[in-house]
Amino acid sequence: MMKTLQYKRLKLPILGIVFLFGMLTVALSITIVVKINKKFSENGFSTEKLMINSKLLHQSSDLGLAESIRMDEVMTYLNELQRIATAFNGTRAVNTPGFNSTLDYIVNHLTANTNYKVNKTFFYMRDFALANNPVLISSINGVEKNYTYSTNRSTAEFYHVKFSTSANFSEGVPLTLIPNGGCTDDDWRNAKPSPQGRVVLVKRGICFFYDKAMIAAKYNVAAILFFNDGLAPDRFSPEEVVLAEENALPALFLSYAAGEALANAALDLSSNANVQLFIHVKDLPDFP
Repeated sequence: MMKTLQYKRLKLPILGIVFLFGMLTVALSITIVVKINKKFSENGFSTEKLMINSKLLHQSSDLGLAESIRMDEVMTYLNELQRIATAFNGTRAVNTPGFNSTLDYIVNHLTANTNYKVNKTFFYMRDFALANNPVLISSINGVEKNYTYSTNRSTAEFYHVKFSTSANFSEGVPLTLIPNGGCTDDDWRNAKPSPQGRVVLVKRGICFFYDKAMIAAKYNVAAILFFNDGLAPDRFSPEEVVLAEENALPALFLSYAAGEALANAALDLSSNANVQLFIHVKDLPDFP
């Protein structure tokens, strides 16, 4: 228990540091762009001649850019980004008013303080939301078990996967365990029984989850059940996983205990292990 608490205490500072570095990157980028523009303006360069070539790169290296950056200027941009986040419920995430306000701030500031011609290029992103809580029911040796879903992952036996597709498996679909993390074609070809048309169990590790899902699609599986590996105190509960937007497979993430139980059952063909799976995903328009 003490190790678990210590590990959780470590996670919060790490996440805070990552967030801080993200904000610093944006602030430094704004500062650098303004500084470079100012230097070019002072040296009489026209915007038409600012071409990315070896000569320009050599000139840029002589500008003493690093020495010209002042911490008070960086803090000005950081404070403005924080002001925007505070004004919009603490977030500047994509598809939120805070994100749009951040974009407007950067564009307006560069337009007013540099000679750059700032253009905004929009692209669409897929959105995701569940229509209701997913359901996972297993049958092993004829004994059914209904697994617990919860948005509190510490108490859940499984959790939804972002960009999963819908599934309505009212009849039990047999299971296949993919060996070695499912990161190579050999893993999938060596799986017994063949994963085609079956619900596959894929353990965490070695490669990214979206890589596992992309390989799974090549083998015409019915659905993917990822499960945790239990290698650290925070790797027993289900994880929050995001697949590629183009993912076309139903997917869930299981706890280490639930995944191991199903994996062992899948290896014992006499247990006739199978699952019923219900995932209802909202049909949402792309954004913005």
